[in-house]
Amino acid sequence: MLTKNSICKSGITLVVSLLFFVTVASSQLRVGYWHGILKLNDSTDLPFVFEIKYDLGLHSVDFINAEERISTSEVTIQGDSLFIKMPVFDSEFKIKMKGDSEMKGNWINHSRKDQNVIPFSAQFYSSSGLVVDVMMSSAPKGRWESTFSPGSKDASKSLAVFRGDGAFFIGTFLTETGDYRYLYGRIETDYTFYLSCFDGAHAFLFTGVHKRDPNSKNNDSIVNGHFYSGSHHHETWIAKRNDNFQLRNPDSLTYLKPGFTKLDFSFKGLEGKTVSLSDEKYKGKVVIVQIMGSWCPNCMDETKFLAEFHTKYKSKGLEVIALAFERTDDFNKAVSNVTRSKKRFNANYDFLITMKTGKDQASEALPMLNEVMAFPTTIYIDKKGIVRKIYTGFSGPATGDAYTKFVEDTTG
Repeated sequence: MLTKNSICKSGITLVVSLLFFVTVASSQLRVGYWHGILKLNDSTDLPFVFEIKYDLGLHSVDFINAEERISTSEVTIQGDSLFIKMPVFDSEFKIKMKGDSEMKGNWINHSRKDQNVIPFSAQFYSSSGLVVDVMMSSAPKGRWESTFSPGSKDASKSLAVFRGDGAFFIGTFLTETGDYRYLYGRIETDYTFYLSCFDGAHAFLFTGVHKRDPNSKNNDSIVNGHFYSGSHHHETWIAKRNDNFQLRNPDSLTYLKPGFTKLDFSFKGLEGKTVSLSDEKYKGKVVIVQIMGSWCPNCMDETKFLAEFHTKYKSKGLEVIALAFERTDDFNKAVSNVTRSKKRFNANYDFLITMKTGKDQASEALPMLNEVMAFPTTIYIDKKGIVRKIYTGFSGPATGDAYTKFVEDTTG
């Protein structure tokens, strides 16, 4: 397990171009790259990198996960206090500045009802980025058959995909209900490694030890793995190198119960008007129904894709309806959260507020389905209203080949 000292010593692997450096004395916000820490428990810290920018009198922050940047301009300064509201997701930082090179405060995830406040600290690193030498030859690469909670009744399989790109050690985990998005980190000289991701909704940390077989990469394994999701979840994991490992087909997991060929529902839209799949607007159209939530990063990856897909094919008779299962029983709050997501991705299709939450209630809201296993779940309906395919989860851009195949299958 990694401690704060070992993580800080390791640093974060980033290769970035030289950027203009500005120190804003009046606000004490130093422009450049910062090393942030979320303290998950007494001995476990999650590292991440963010960049503070200043342009045209406004501050913005980029949270960096490998190739991804999550940008927010919702930055407020009041004396030595700093407030950063995450884009899309209902979470924020409340921070006290210590001079121009140190911060301390909390990250608050409002979409959770408990264990939703995590201590945060950060130190300024550089105006021109960080370059750290990483031993890529010792980092795990390729496809790995992974088991979470091995030996328990809750054991589950996932596909880990790791790769090196210059000085980066990058990876993600694909499961049957979605992926863990962009993870990045490094490996130590004792083959202990970490991968982490902070995207405003989730704080993920994976640690493990890479056991290398000098005679065959196929005998490589990962042991002593630990996975943390914020401060509320921890489980162990192990993995073995397996280039042939596959998860179950996502088209086969959720399906219509016997006797059903169509989907049916009625929920209120963002303006309070009831919308039904049987409305005239959708008759004779190909319709994609997206089961989602604004709190769900995989859903946001899919929303970005569907927004562009809908714009491209709307004139040819495509409609998209998003069924939002929000983590609130306040209709106006749900509308506010979903509207932020809709605007963020310029999604010009209908979003409906179900006033239900969780997979069990999603299954109850759509009783013609055997079950809703994941957010997102996507239902494809032909012009006659017949359900043609139900796709569980979403393999986002961080999954590489899996995402490319999804795009090709959907657009082809």
